[in-house]
Amino acid sequence: YVTKGLEKAAAPLSFTEYGRGPQGQNGWIIAQPERLGDVILARGQANAIQQFSYHLAVVVDDASQGVTCVTRGQDLFFATPLHCLLQALLGLQTPAYLHHALALDETGKRLAKRHDALSLKQFRTAGVQPEKIRELALAVLG
Repeated sequence: YVTKGLEKAAAPLSFTEYGRGPQGQNGWIIAQPERLGDVILARGQANAIQQFSYHLAVVVDDASQGVTCVTRGQDLFFATPLHCLLQALLGLQTPAYLHHALALDETGKRLAKRHDALSLKQFRTAGVQPEKIRELALAVLG
């Protein structure tokens, strides 16, 4: 399953960016999903169970939860035009977006669950005060 040709099925697409894209993009952004080429939305498996892509899953999940502003890292900024296209094709509202700089540790490694970065719960369990957590978050996000 690919989006090949689907960009013609939707009207001109745009989204509001409250944060900053990797090159400082901000405000009303024209989405150009045709620049993405073919994108896999699902894969059929030998046992006939389909695995849906991240892109399709987050669009449907955000809409089902009534999300009005998606906050995520700048590494996903260029996926937003595809998400706008999927929203249009599925008849879903396009939320606003806020892309932020990636949170990095002192070595420059991305803070992520898959890299065993500390969670807010771990900070709270360790007795770290909310003010200190906010201070750390601001320092990490620059």
